Amino acid sequence: MVSLDRQNCSPVFIYALIIGYQYTSNRKKYIIRLYLCTLGMALLNFTINIAFNYTQMYITNNFFAPLFLILIFIYFFEKRQVKYVALLIVWQILALLLSMLLSEIPEWGFISDAPAIYQFFGSVFGSILFVEGGPLFVFFGLLLYLTRRKKIGIIIVYSMFSIFCYISYIKWGQRPDFFTVYLYEFAGYQWIMIIALPLIPLYNGKKGIGMKYLFYVFYPVHILILYFVGIYLF
Repeated sequence: MVSLDRQNCSPVFIYALIIGYQYTSNRKKYIIRLYLCTLGMALLNFTINIAFNYTQMYITNNFFAPLFLILIFIYFFEKRQVKYVALLIVWQILALLLSMLLSEIPEWGFISDAPAIYQFFGSVFGSILFVEGGPLFVFFGLLLYLTRRKKIGIIIVYSMFSIFCYISYIKWGQRPDFFTVYLYEFAGYQWIMIIALPLIPLYNGKKGIGMKYLFYVFYPVHILILYFVGIYLF
């Protein structure tokens, strides 16, 4: 399974997402666009994994999925109504059950990697457990959202989360339990993301160069390039 490093880029992506959500003119459209990218990346991964199953190298990278879920949780959090909390809980239960049920269909045998199948359905249905980075990175996104106006708060949350990633992975991350595997859907060196921390407080609150859709194209393209380079080398 290909697991390209997310240790430094993912926190920057999450922070940029939160800032973008704060200033976007249409939040619902922003959320829908991210889900469409999530779905598109999931289908792309699924197709590539089927075509190159013989290599035993699989793409599970789809960071659009946790970004989408972070926005959904923020959107529901801002509503501050019980019905939205209930809706979110029901949705996650159904997404979890559907992802597990469909992933265990024997016909998926043409893909030999279980996490690749689970993350495909997790991305399609928006299951917080079966997305790249797992629920911990969605929670991290919520923490950054809550501290977005205080640089010292961001620094504390970011640092504590990096330390937590290291300690918790060492303590529990290598257990073979089914749910633990997906809860710690990152490597033991994820704590290195703390290196990117200085970049976030440097943000001056101003809009940068207008390259709105660059990331949406760059992300899948660079994943595919690295994947095929990996196949060529190994």
